[in-house]
Amino acid sequence: MTAKSTDGRIARGNQTRELILNHTVRIASVEGLGGLSLGRLAGELKLSKSGVFALFGSKEELQLATVRAAAKVYIDHVVRPVLDLPAGLDRIRRLCEGWLTYSESRVFPGGCFFYSVSAEYDAREGKVHDAVARARLDWVAYVSQTVEDAKQAGEVKDDTDVPQLTFELVSFMEGANAESVLHDDFTCYAKAAKAVLTRLRSVATDPTTLR
Repeated sequence: MTAKSTDGRIARGNQTRELILNHTVRIASVEGLGGLSLGRLAGELKLSKSGVFALFGSKEELQLATVRAAAKVYIDHVVRPVLDLPAGLDRIRRLCEGWLTYSESRVFPGGCFFYSVSAEYDAREGKVHDAVARARLDWVAYVSQTVEDAKQAGEVKDDTDVPQLTFELVSFMEGANAESVLHDDFTCYAKAAKAVLTRLRSVATDPTTLR
């Protein structure tokens, strides 16, 4: 077999894998990771079941690959847009607003992918639970570090309880997501944004910087 034909097969395999994962993240955000199966994907995407199996090998690996794919989408929409912003209150606010926009615009049709699958796997054990839990811990740690950076920059009061503030900000965002998905009510996003702004002003060394 020539190198060219091998490269072609790899490229086609990568394209098929991407096609499948684009589909699975959407399904899982609504139905959960338990709603995924190799047979279902083969039928819905008009692929051979053996071909799907060759790419993932098992339902568990399919679920793990779906979590990884969702994390990439999450980072692109929520984290990457604020990476180049200077440390401070505006960066915290923009991070939270970016999360709310990600949920409200239904990047994933079921709202926040990780909120959905966290509820599904919170009381379970195994590799999928660990992957979901690790993704959530990484997100909370990033929010916490963003707050800590603002504190070090002198824009957040020295006596601010960073873990507590982080918990509250994440709760505001996830509360809006949950209410929106359950009741199809999108007014909660503006309420959450207002709550974030009010809370950040309460810890700001200069509240006028947040208009």
